[in-house]
Amino acid sequence: MPAYWMITDRAIKNGVPTGDQGPLKYFVSDQGPLDNLNNWKNVSADAFQKLLVGAADQFPALAHGENEKQSQVTFFIHGYNNGWDDAARRYQKLCNDLYSGPNGLGICISFDWPSLGSVLDYLPDRDHARDCAGDLADVLSQLYDWLLEKQQATADDPTNACKAKISMISHSMGNYVAQKAMAAAWTRKNQPLLVSLINQLVMIAADVDNDLFEPNASDASDGNALANLTYRITALYSGRDAVLGSSAGLKHFGTRRLGRSGLAVRPPTGMDNIWDIDCSSFFPDSVGGMDIHSAYFDNARVIKLMGDILRGIDRSVLESIGETKGNAWPSAK
Repeated sequence: MPAYWMITDRAIKNGVPTGDQGPLKYFVSDQGPLDNLNNWKNVSADAFQKLLVGAADQFPALAHGENEKQSQVTFFIHGYNNGWDDAARRYQKLCNDLYSGPNGLGICISFDWPSLGSVLDYLPDRDHARDCAGDLADVLSQLYDWLLEKQQATADDPTNACKAKISMISHSMGNYVAQKAMAAAWTRKNQPLLVSLINQLVMIAADVDNDLFEPNASDASDGNALANLTYRITALYSGRDAVLGSSAGLKHFGTRRLGRSGLAVRPPTGMDNIWDIDCSSFFPDSVGGMDIHSAYFDNARVIKLMGDILRGIDRSVLESIGETKGNAWPSAK
């Protein structure tokens, strides 16, 4: 089974990943460093799917009561301030932190889109994100069809039950990619209300409108799609995030950022499967506002929180055991 998986629509020219969009390509790898494209093997879409299905089929079969122990296949979508090198390194660290070893969550797949890797390229990146969302929608639509077939096969024979649950981690503007992709997939599949595509969606420092899930929001249909295709959505945010403050100043449109202000309404109107966590108290004063935007991936307590969210531990339990509150920031003591 490959250790690392990547789907990308980043154009590759002369063996170098660029900031331009290209056709979807599929890669697997057994070794790092992953920011060296020579350590990746390009495979066909069919071969990638067969490898993934085969790997997931090796997961242990568990009883329904052991849902929190169930292995998963997770899509990771990087943010707008990550070029190829940074995105590959962040993905590798995430795999090492949460998806490796005897207690690993399962398989993590990087969906790599052609961010230019600079805050000053915010507007071009937003255009890239919107364009690349269609490619991710293709992947999610195929996955949705496969899950429906698997459900039917399980109804005919319970031994065919899927051994993995699907989850997603999206960072920064990667949340905009996810938002538009899920909305497109939901529309293509005739807006299904009875089948969840994603079990857990963790939106980290999300560069999307914080009223996304409100009925009168400009992107309300997108928020509705996310909510209906996902069992539970958790937004991790911090008002100390200066990068999202900068992005808001650059674009002059939309509402406050979800990753900086949290949900506009708690819980969102008519939706009980969406919540948010203020992560400001996890980061000490030595972590500046510009650094906080990515510090979620470098903080051991936040990583543990992400893992337990993905496992499906109930939000009330996480709050009761104090896992949703840090003590590193002076005002939190």
